[in-house]
Amino acid sequence: MSSQTITADIAGTWKLGDLPVHRLGFGAMRLTGSAAFHHGTPSDRDRSIAVLRRAIDLGVNHIDTAAFYFSSLRSANELINSALAPYSDDLVIVTKVGPYRAYDGEWGTSARPEDLRGHVEENLRQLGRDHLDVVNLRRMPAYDSIAEHFGALAELREQGLIRHLGISNVTLRHLAEARAIAPVVCVQNRYALDRPDPGSDELLRVCGEQGIAFVPFYAVAGDAGEQGATTAHDEDVRAVARAHGASPAQIRIAWTLHQGPHVLAIPGTGNPDHLAENVAAGAIRLTDEELSRLGRADHQAG
Repeated sequence: MSSQTITADIAGTWKLGDLPVHRLGFGAMRLTGSAAFHHGTPSDRDRSIAVLRRAIDLGVNHIDTAAFYFSSLRSANELINSALAPYSDDLVIVTKVGPYRAYDGEWGTSARPEDLRGHVEENLRQLGRDHLDVVNLRRMPAYDSIAEHFGALAELREQGLIRHLGISNVTLRHLAEARAIAPVVCVQNRYALDRPDPGSDELLRVCGEQGIAFVPFYAVAGDAGEQGATTAHDEDVRAVARAHGASPAQIRIAWTLHQGPHVLAIPGTGNPDHLAENVAAGAIRLTDEELSRLGRADHQAG
């Protein structure tokens, strides 16, 4: 399919609290290298900056990032700041806190509640902002309850450092726990066509009922995760892709957007051509028959 004139608004819009965003956004993780974190080769800085500016040209107004998105040479937040500051009024930057990486790239101890102000301030410093639009608390296995951590972020929200709050890597119980403390505008969980998960299906449904955005990560990467986009596509995915003159990755993005009007896609890339293809996927309209066929692929993967 042609991607020359397709822009992100084709996928429709949703609101993160009072902040409208196009449902087709951009994930910044892959800006820093050929694979996430220290797994691949660091990216070319000028190319990454060009990708960010091209994303804005294509109508993307929702960027997902984090201070711990860095490789040995590149920082996603620094690239965003350099490419896009001063920021346009309609650009929504979503960050996440909780995990911690040292400068050598090694993962450290997950944040305690009292550490979260430092995490927020580091994102503010790197992005050159006086407040963060949305901050997701990323739940780590080290803690089961998120009440203390989310409560600490709610205090920072009251102080004006954060506008809206979200949660990541959670269950329905965590969502209820968070909503008892402060409003939740988004839930970011791993969710993909080839990773069936009844718990995530239920969470997606409940988010829709409560007007909360559901934001899958690794929706294109699938089982490849941090290493980048998967090449292990089911034949049903390939067949639907052929019918639309699209790539399997585009079908995975389209399938994600078809899961509900509250579902946001945040595919990431450091490649300008892939960026245009990802945005163009927002124009793909899958039929009920195709969704059923892809659903069979989903169940077979499980």
